[in-house]
Amino acid sequence: MLTAAPFLAPLAAGQAHAADNSGPLRFVLIPKTVHPWFDKANNGAQAAAAMISQATGRKVEIEYRAPQTADVSSQNDIIERAIATHPDGLILDLLDEKGNRATMDEAVDEKIPMTVFDSLPPEGMDITAVGADFCEQGTMAAERLANLVGKKGEVAIMMGVPTAPNHTLRAECEKKVFAKYPDMKVVATGVDNDSIETAQKQASAIMQAHPDLVGWVECDASGPVGVGQAIRESGKTGKVREVGLDNLNDMIQLIKEGVAESSASSRPEMQGYWAVVSAWQRAMGQKTPKYIDTGIDLLTSKNL
Repeated sequence: MLTAAPFLAPLAAGQAHAADNSGPLRFVLIPKTVHPWFDKANNGAQAAAAMISQATGRKVEIEYRAPQTADVSSQNDIIERAIATHPDGLILDLLDEKGNRATMDEAVDEKIPMTVFDSLPPEGMDITAVGADFCEQGTMAAERLANLVGKKGEVAIMMGVPTAPNHTLRAECEKKVFAKYPDMKVVATGVDNDSIETAQKQASAIMQAHPDLVGWVECDASGPVGVGQAIRESGKTGKVREVGLDNLNDMIQLIKEGVAESSASSRPEMQGYWAVVSAWQRAMGQKTPKYIDTGIDLLTSKNL
């Protein structure tokens, strides 16, 4: 560190206090909504805070502030209140890169560093993004489903939050996979707004309207659980195939029961961990990577 010191970038005014004293560092983590997936991300964030504290002797606090529902206005309100407290950094999972832009500009004006996770920053903003390759994740799920159903038949996609950049990108890449196969057709898309209950209700209605449906993929962590519950309750386990997303406990249970065949899972704990590490480096005045890819796991009954 001493050797590297002459090469350190000049500190912005809003970062100077973070780097120049030994007081506590405080980061505010704001996810899309209250959700078990974000609880896992928060666990990773807390682990990173403990690591930094142990390594530096400086206390690091993570304030976790989750909107009760996946609503852009509510999320912006929380971001604005966080900005007013002048934290050392904001760690955000964006619901709408355009809808969140004005609030994020306020943080820039206040010289508060930002990191985004499980999403992509608004175009032109110099912000590190931490997460999996969303297109790769959606493609992996869709290709696996296509192979399960013999690359033919009617399939459906359950969207999460339509404005969320990661959910939208997964859906686009899933559709591209199905479009490659002439005998496959996407006959319905549901919107669950990151709610398991909503996903279950929509999946049940879609399967009633499309009795020849052979499979499902999804774009968020809630959708696969709700879809799986609908498949099980309709008695279509093994008849309607599902490849889910992520590693919620309910998702893992659906794989164990054979309701879902597998899940293309991002790593929420790792995303939370590296989002904090990136935010800490930003608070110290350091440049950080444009993107940190935390990878994807394929969960099956054989490797759970």
